Amino acid sequence: MKSALEAIRARALERLQNADDLAALEEARVQLLGKKGELTAILKTMGQLSPEERPVMGQMANEVRAAIEEKLAARGAALKAAMAEQKLKMETIDVTLPGKPIREGHRHPLNLVLDEIKEIFLGMGFDVVSGPEVELDYYNFEALNLPPDHPARDTQDTFYITDKVLLRTQTSPVQIRTMEQRKPPIRIIAPGRVYRSDAVDATHSPIFHQIEGLVVDEGITMSDLKGCLETVIKRLYGEDSVVRFRPHHFPFTEPSAEVDVQCFACHGKGCRICKGEGWIEILGCGMVHPKVLAGCGLDPEKYSGFAFGIGLERIVMRRFAVDDMRLFYENDTRFLEQF
Repeated sequence: MKSALEAIRARALERLQNADDLAALEEARVQLLGKKGELTAILKTMGQLSPEERPVMGQMANEVRAAIEEKLAARGAALKAAMAEQKLKMETIDVTLPGKPIREGHRHPLNLVLDEIKEIFLGMGFDVVSGPEVELDYYNFEALNLPPDHPARDTQDTFYITDKVLLRTQTSPVQIRTMEQRKPPIRIIAPGRVYRSDAVDATHSPIFHQIEGLVVDEGITMSDLKGCLETVIKRLYGEDSVVRFRPHHFPFTEPSAEVDVQCFACHGKGCRICKGEGWIEILGCGMVHPKVLAGCGLDPEKYSGFAFGIGLERIVMRRFAVDDMRLFYENDTRFLEQF
């Protein structure tokens, strides 16, 4: 048995030294020390030895096992170090090679114009505020003087989540929340996404952007509204911009008006973009209805105000002569790189 143990140690140390990868090392470990390994097979014959030989052979077997395990650990560490070094060599970066050009992004045309509009209003003393896109029916309709039977509340036109919760159809709810939280003077704009169940075409989309504006103070008149909007439009499009105010009706303003800008494509002659009218509607506006003021805790006998809602997409379309709103949402880099 002594000669067998010495032979196992010699063969084992040589085999472990010649193992060229971790898989071969693991295979050698199993064949030497596993349940069916060479050393294990020798130890199973210990019962055949005399009582005097067993302690001697047992000690020698332990020494052989310890030598094999020590060699296994040393060879395993060496192989892992070699693999790590090889990996580092393979992953070495040649810093002298020219770098790959980084493709710069472009600001979206909607953001370009929105930021410009914000700067215009900030320069006029307005604050920029925001509100939730998932809104309560009360703020989106009821507080804006829209009765339950109003056509704007039709489920065919509005994305309802529950009977009382919906995707906001306008950013006007931000005005209500602001009047509830602040006292006049109030000068704010509320830009953001809004949602309506519209068919997709060149000038309509179920998701688009509005910029609502609100001014409330003592002595605010319709002339203040007209002067404010004309200033903004001329700042955006130039002093030669042609603007038209038309009488209209909105439940939350009285009197009300719609504001048109002469069509950028046909210059008033009529085309498919303006649907033959020569004008493009860009916003609705009016004096805040006394009921809306009173509902927010403001005395309509003391305070008055005006409100407006600008369609951002239509502003941008005229600004950059874009004839199809869908281009803003298709993420076509050939289109976006032009801005």
